[in-house]
Amino acid sequence: MSKMQGMKCKVYIKDNDTDKVLAGQRNATLNRSSETLDGTSKDSNGFWKENLQGFKEWSIDCDGALVESDEAYGILEDKWLNSENVEIVVVMGSGTKYEGNAILTDFPIDMPYDDLVTYSMSLTGSGALAKTKVANA
Repeated sequence: MSKMQGMKCKVYIKDNDTDKVLAGQRNATLNRSSETLDGTSKDSNGFWKENLQGFKEWSIDCDGALVESDEAYGILEDKWLNSENVEIVVVMGSGTKYEGNAILTDFPIDMPYDDLVTYSMSLTGSGALAKTKVANA
């Protein structure tokens, strides 16, 4: 069992069935959660609460150094300006691949006077998040 290095995990933007790596990307978080449904009733065993899993959801938070000429970043800009969903792909260093359709909900650019220009983004999944394995990983 080996530990995974974060620098080997990358975010891609899908365009015409081609995965384009997001240049300058530094950090990313794949958030996955589900609703908790209360299934407790008067006949629950030992008067303990019972919970069931409800609807699931996912989102991605990502940031990096802005590479304005990057093709993937340009796709994000266009999708955000046109209020269109984004096909997002996350590939882990182990070869595990997560794919889904998302809305770009937050897309700021930070322009400090004494450092690199950076971007950050928040994407909220629209529908299922698929998990597969990358060939030859």
